[in-house]
This record gives sequence, structure tokens and C-alpha cells, in this order.
Amino acid sequence: MSSVVHAEEHRQIESGWFRAAIFGVSDGLVTNVSLILGFAGANPGHGVVRLAGLAGLVAGSFSMASGEYVSMRAHKEMLEYEIDVERRSLAQHPQAEQKELRDLFVSQGIEPELADRLSTDLMSDPELALRTHAREELGIDPSATGSPWSAAFSSLIAFSLGALVPLLPWLFTSRGNELVVSCVLAGVGAAVVGGAIGWMTRNGIARWAMRQVAIAALAAAVTYGIGRLVGH
Repeated sequence: MSSVVHAEEHRQIESGWFRAAIFGVSDGLVTNVSLILGFAGANPGHGVVRLAGLAGLVAGSFSMASGEYVSMRAHKEMLEYEIDVERRSLAQHPQAEQKELRDLFVSQGIEPELADRLSTDLMSDPELALRTHAREELGIDPSATGSPWSAAFSSLIAFSLGALVPLLPWLFTSRGNELVVSCVLAGVGAAVVGGAIGWMTRNGIARWAMRQVAIAALAAAVTYGIGRLVGH
């Protein structure tokens, strides 16, 4: 009689890189296509639009990276502070912490006798006790508080890639059709980003793709219209 071993495979996304990367590439695409079309609507000339797009790419990528780093660092340090509070409490009041853990298990439906044994066994290992208390009381894992540098780097690269897509025709061509090509590239890029989100979340590739295209189109249309009004 053969036994089947079932192992679940999960993606490692707790460090914050996935959220930062998705947010970065989406923001870069929408921000820069809006900026480029806003300038293009005023018809200031090819060189001005190109400069605006380059400035948007550089400034936006570093702004995103620094903002992501600061917010992630603050979040990480707050979590670490709470974990340290729990660590000190475990060292100074082990009996009270064991009773607290036992009561938590009982409140979750575990029999009192089993909850007592579990809490006793867990408290015999300080690190295991800390992880359990942090997870049960704070809802966090002390070993997975996120990486600010990883989030910042992912955000910088992702924003740059997203912002580069609508800028490409302004960098390499000057035939007068840059506006149309930029819009097409931005639409395709938005659909790819949305589709990727839908695939990663298992929540509908086509729906996410259309949603992302609609968001980018709305932002670009508004800024283009403003550019036309200001230009005239």
C-alpha cells in the first residue's frame, strides 16, 4: 500500500518585495504616461516632452524607493519593538505568560488539559514560545517582519521599468507619431501589468488587465486634456 506525500507550495511574498514591485511598475506606467501626455497636449516640442518623461522616470523612481524604504523601515521597527516587549515579558513573567498562552488555546476550543500541556511544552523553548506568543497575540512572525532594502530596490526598479514604457518612442524616434506609439505601448504595458496581477492573485487575468488599462487611460486622458487647455 503506497502512501502519497502532499506538500503545499507557497510563494515567498512576506518580505514586501511583491507589493512594492507591483505598486512600483503600475505607478511608474500610469505616472509617466500621464506626465508625457500632459506635456504633449500642450505641444511644447519633442525635446521638452522627452525631458519631462526622463525627469519623471528618475524623480519618480527615487521618490518611490525612498518612500518605500522609510515606510517599510518604520513598520519593521514597530513590529520589532512589540516583539521585544513580548520577549522581555516572557523572561520576566514566564508563569503569567504560560497561563496567558493556555487561556488563548482554551478560547480557541482546545481542551484545558491539552492546552496546559501544550503551553508548558512551548514555554520550555524560549524562541518557540516567543514565536507562538507573537503569532497568537500580535498576529506576526518574528522571522518575517519584512526587508526595507528589498522593498525599496524592487520599487525603484519596477517604477523605472513602468515609466520607461511610454517614454520609449520619445527617446528613439522623432517622426511625429510618438504620441500614438506612446499610448499604444502604455496600453499594452498596463494590460500586461494587470494580467500579471490577475495571474498572481488567481483572481481573473482579463478582469485585472481591463481594470489596469482603464485606470491608465483615465489618468492619461485627464492630463492630456489639461495640457491642451494650458497649452492653448
